[in-house]
Amino acid sequence: MTKTHKATSQEQFLMHRKLTVQGLGERQWEELIQELNNNPGVDFAERKSGNQLHVTYDGTHYSTDELIELIEAHGGGLKPGWWTRRKLAGYRFTDENVRANAKHVPVCCSKMPPMKK
Repeated sequence: MTKTHKATSQEQFLMHRKLTVQGLGERQWEELIQELNNNPGVDFAERKSGNQLHVTYDGTHYSTDELIELIEAHGGGLKPGWWTRRKLAGYRFTDENVRANAKHVPVCCSKMPPMKK
């Protein structure tokens, strides 16, 4: 069974993120998930056990930093620690790479070179 994506999402640029969030009550979690799912750049968001936030978003329209800002706006924060910082660095690098790839115009390099006259 395959999940259908939002029409606004470009499937080749979908990014999957798993973040451990602290400091949110039940109501704040519900509001955060609802706001994320209503965002056109976010394909899917849900809360898993252990206060894990699983988010799938279109990397050309949304980023990890925007996600963190939204979590902080709802009164939460990410779990502190080395591993979280390491994951965020990788997530940010991948976000930049996806945006660069989306802007790149491919060229064909297998054509014959132009002939001199």
